[in-house]
Amino acid sequence: MAKSGAAGAPRTYAGEVNSFQPLQETADDGATSPGRSGTDGAARGSRRWAAASGAVAAGAAVVIGELLAGLFSPSLSPLTAVGGAVIDAVPPGVKDWAISLFGTADKAVFVGGMLLVIAAVGALAGILEQRRRFAGVAVIAVFGLVGLSAVLTRAQMTLAAAVVALAAALSGALLLGWLIRRLHEGPPAGAARTGAGTDAANAQGPARTATTAGRRTFLQVLAASAGATAVGGVMAAVWRGAAAGISTAREKLQLPAAASQAPAIPAGAEVGLDGMQPLVTPNRDFYRIDTALIVPSLDPESWVLRVTGMVEQEIELNLADLLAKPLVERHVTIACVSNEVGGDLIGNARWLGWPVRELLALARPQAGADMVLSRSSDGWTAGTPLEVLTDQRDALLAVGMNGEPLPLEHGFPVRMIVPGLYGYVSATKWLTELRVTRFADDVGYWTPRGWSDRGPIKTSSRIDVPRTGRRVGAGTVMFGGVAWAQHTGIGRVELRVNRGQWQAARLAPGISLDTWYQWQLGIELTPGQYEVQVRATDVSGEPQVEERRPVAPDGATGFHTIRVDVNP
Repeated sequence: MAKSGAAGAPRTYAGEVNSFQPLQETADDGATSPGRSGTDGAARGSRRWAAASGAVAAGAAVVIGELLAGLFSPSLSPLTAVGGAVIDAVPPGVKDWAISLFGTADKAVFVGGMLLVIAAVGALAGILEQRRRFAGVAVIAVFGLVGLSAVLTRAQMTLAAAVVALAAALSGALLLGWLIRRLHEGPPAGAARTGAGTDAANAQGPARTATTAGRRTFLQVLAASAGATAVGGVMAAVWRGAAAGISTAREKLQLPAAASQAPAIPAGAEVGLDGMQPLVTPNRDFYRIDTALIVPSLDPESWVLRVTGMVEQEIELNLADLLAKPLVERHVTIACVSNEVGGDLIGNARWLGWPVRELLALARPQAGADMVLSRSSDGWTAGTPLEVLTDQRDALLAVGMNGEPLPLEHGFPVRMIVPGLYGYVSATKWLTELRVTRFADDVGYWTPRGWSDRGPIKTSSRIDVPRTGRRVGAGTVMFGGVAWAQHTGIGRVELRVNRGQWQAARLAPGISLDTWYQWQLGIELTPGQYEVQVRATDVSGEPQVEERRPVAPDGATGFHTIRVDVNP
């Protein structure tokens, strides 16, 4: 049916012709600007508000999904499911590029990019919904199905997580339809232009008033929706960031004293040069590289580790049982395989845990097994050679880091630490399963994506001071840095200037063979520009590889090289 506007002009609704009439914008005197330019301007203005409505509706769907996930599915939300699926699908080279460009901020950048894409899709949905009813709602529905499909593929998938995805999509679709209807409630500004001269001018008054009121109502509704979405987003971030109370549980957890304390740090192990990183990396500064967009929430009261696969005895171990074991404390340096030459995706910490070999001894691996597939709560896996988990190295089920329970982002309540191997084949966080198997039968997460199935850390070294490009004064210039050959040990470190003779640096004593070593060397330099390189040699006399190679498939090689400008 037709309904009259404020000035008596007929207004047609979508129920009759399946389309909306755009809300026109008026000139300063309340009249619609004459000619095509006025019509085009009104249409553009209406499209802008429709796009804004769509972006708000899409944002609200994301926020509702996060809030509902916090209540019913803490380990999985539509946003994290889609993000995880994208991360799984991208080529390894894209991942390496992101880490090299953004470092440990890669997740924040990725999530920001996802939100921009979602906002753009929402804006498109708003414009389509303005043009044809249910067209934009269909876009939101399809986007919701994408989220549901992603949820169904994740290891943490539950019925609650699937329902949350559907509820979030439905909420976004309903809000979009409601906002677009509000956009069209005000009558067009030109509807009262039925006459000329004084009569037309007089007729404009009521129409202008009604149009202004309609527009004001829409803007109020849009602003309220955007505000509620923003507040909900903050609540979701705080809620999800707090890991649904897991932070409190972590703070209350009391770690037992180690049955075997970490060896004392030798005198002089830290050279003390300004600008050098600490010998032991503080938890807040420790690098974080993983595929989890949202830190998994594992309740320490219900956490269980299962040992399965090719074993004589399957085992389940809870946290109380683990903490009752004779724990050992060791300093171990771990590194990411994506660490470029001279990079900072490496850190040294004091870890508290139970040796993995003792757990595996209870399970009794069967003949023919040569790999342990460790699994995170979010489904991520790492394939570790069985032999390195059963020899005498300090491979740990770690519960503590630098004297406190593991930080949430570093694997609370339990993670793996294996000296001598890159993290992608060993350092599983949020650990839930150890499956004894064979390399011929199973693969870890990164192996089918182009990485080698075994990842021993390569001997390497880095110049920390002075930084490349730094200007220094002529005279004795102090150089310092770190070198590592985990589970092997560093024998010597050398520097050369402008590809000249190698000069031996003073190598500080290491904490153990499983940690990095600091070094320093003073070199006399006159004014000019210099290229300085560093190389390390392990205790067996094997020098690090000079040839420059990328991080894929098993770690970068090459000499770290810096440029130093020496002033008079």
